[in-house]
Amino acid sequence: MKLYRLNGFRNLMLACLGVALLGLFGCATEKPIEKKEYGDIVWPSPPDTPRIRFLAEYSGQSDFGSKSSFKASLLGEESGGLQLDKPYAATASADGNLIYVTDTKLHAVVVFDFKEKEVRALQTDASGGLVTPMDVKLDKRGRIFVADATRQEVLVYSPEGKTLLTLGKKEELGRPTGLAIDDGRNRLYVADTIKHRIVVYNLEGKYLFSIGERGDDPSQLNYPTSLAVDTKGNLLVSDSGNFRAQVFNADGKPVRTIGQLGDSYGSFSRPKGIASDSDNNIYVVDGAFSNFQIFDSEGKLLLFVGTMGKEPGMFWLPTGIYINRGDRIYVVDSLNARIQIFQYLKEGRTPIEK
Repeated sequence: MKLYRLNGFRNLMLACLGVALLGLFGCATEKPIEKKEYGDIVWPSPPDTPRIRFLAEYSGQSDFGSKSSFKASLLGEESGGLQLDKPYAATASADGNLIYVTDTKLHAVVVFDFKEKEVRALQTDASGGLVTPMDVKLDKRGRIFVADATRQEVLVYSPEGKTLLTLGKKEELGRPTGLAIDDGRNRLYVADTIKHRIVVYNLEGKYLFSIGERGDDPSQLNYPTSLAVDTKGNLLVSDSGNFRAQVFNADGKPVRTIGQLGDSYGSFSRPKGIASDSDNNIYVVDGAFSNFQIFDSEGKLLLFVGTMGKEPGMFWLPTGIYINRGDRIYVVDSLNARIQIFQYLKEGRTPIEK
């Protein structure tokens, strides 16, 4: 693999760094992107083989046209429909028809429904009202898991918004933020940021064990925020206060650390969201650098995408990232109040249509 060398981090922020990652593939049953034509925006730039392609961006009901004024009034929305305000994290249904976005200013999970061409808040029952939703994930049964930092709980909803479980009171969660679900191992991982640990439950809500304590040694954590699970069952942690990403195995044992504080290649300033593609490459969003960096499973930097701005492929304080099984990448562009969608171009398979 090759990585182009540029002088200084300023150039790092302004250029699209290339390396032969491993290609891109879209799930055949996944919802196609329906949005205005952007042109072919890829990383790295030609003549190098593209590995990441920009697909679309979404910010609210305006992307689908206005709702009827009657329906908007019933939901307490503006006639133009619901728009993202301060999104933080996102996930998507397996078929791509639904995108779920936590919005800390709206105090809601915002649902982009591509089938109905509608953007709405997830309607919850009285016992499941949200205050500061930080992350959202779905299990294979379609249940919706939401970490609420103010409530100090993880709430589990039916697809219709009925509260099924609340987790965290017994374990005295301090500030639940990131979530990760491993359906194969029946695991829910919760980042408890101010207690510097990961709390592990089964998907029925039974507490299993915790990972970490405060510190900067391997296996220790300092304000962990976002989580993901790779195809091997390894847990990926954005260890924000230590300016690194950490990898633990399914037993909670440390495997490796990635990155450090700095402005050089592979370093971090404000690591936020973390995710993994089907080749177990690791993606880390950096809010300060306005990009996401991609590492291989051994921690070698491969590519970075983004710089500060408002155009497609640019970011302003990005916070969350989610990658589905079809290698579609959802990045939460917080201060631009939008979701940007990309595709990992997987080597040896036919790339999806633009």
